[in-house]
Amino acid sequence: MENRKEHWEKVYENKQPHEVSWTQELPQTSLEFIHSFNLPKSASIIDVGGGDSKLVDYLLDEGYKNISVLDISEKALAKAKVRLGKKAEKVNWIVCDVTEFNPSVTYDCWHDRAAFHFLKTTEEMQSYLAIARKTVDGFMVIGTFSDTGPIKCSGLEVHQYKEEELTQQLEDGFEKIKCITEDHITPFNTTQNFLFCSFKRN
Repeated sequence: MENRKEHWEKVYENKQPHEVSWTQELPQTSLEFIHSFNLPKSASIIDVGGGDSKLVDYLLDEGYKNISVLDISEKALAKAKVRLGKKAEKVNWIVCDVTEFNPSVTYDCWHDRAAFHFLKTTEEMQSYLAIARKTVDGFMVIGTFSDTGPIKCSGLEVHQYKEEELTQQLEDGFEKIKCITEDHITPFNTTQNFLFCSFKRN
């Protein structure tokens, strides 16, 4: 696992948000999915692989009080903390490889945009899903590259997903609510097609 951590620490050490493909000024789709669950502002929400994403900024501005951000890269979270300033104290920051995450709490909403698709082995996928089953007490949003999306990101191969396959991966423990595909325009004006699906713990 150390190699994966080293990779992401280097990425966040050497690149600014406008130099990486996943940057979004406004994480519109993620916010719409989270809003669709009609969660109270006290709901526990975790952004898995959140890095220095601005989702946490918007959730804080909307008044959510129980937000966690998990990422394998300490440098990514450090950047987010600097950006948020004093507000960063309201967030629970977790430096961890998600496949080794062992929380003592449960979450009403698990959000993952572009972390799951980096898991390439059956073992890694099963670890992730077992942790999600144990940890999620409400809803999940997962965004991955679609079957027409990129085959690589940040120099690493990814697993592209069709709606059927992602649904099948989560069918043990989760019921699909809905899926959409969307084009993400990167900071360097290329297009990446994403699949986003929401699920309810059953």
